[in-house]
Amino acid sequence: MANQISVKPQHGPDAIRPFPTRSVPMPDTKTLIHVHDRDHAMALVNPNPATDESINHGRKFFQIFCTPCHGQSGTGDGLVGAKFIIRPFDLTAENEQKTVPEGYIFGTVMFGGAFMPSYGNDLSPSEMWDVVNYVRHGLVADGAKAHSVASNTAAGAPR
Repeated sequence: MANQISVKPQHGPDAIRPFPTRSVPMPDTKTLIHVHDRDHAMALVNPNPATDESINHGRKFFQIFCTPCHGQSGTGDGLVGAKFIIRPFDLTAENEQKTVPEGYIFGTVMFGGAFMPSYGNDLSPSEMWDVVNYVRHGLVADGAKAHSVASNTAAGAPR
């Protein structure tokens, strides 16, 4: 059963239905973003400002969903990623930090990549944008802190 073809009802172009015309969602309603692939997500603009709260939420979700493959530092040195033939992307690289649009990172989290699974069913759009904020504004700093703590510990210096 695990290896049979199956179709998930939430997949496909008709899976996410838009709100009815002139409807007003209740406060705190999780609204969905209507893009159907990673290429269309590239044009999206991050609606969540990179506040400390957003970055901390993103850090929490990064540790849950991304660390197994990308590692704590985001360089692709996670325990699961080490078993792959192709190493996961280094999220601290110049290209990921400054060149690709934030919508591309959002689309990759939402739809997955060549080896990366999709997390579109696990995270709300706001939570995915928080992960984008963490990757762009907190990951490199956290990696530098972790590296300095590891260096000090290896050298026998107090923390």
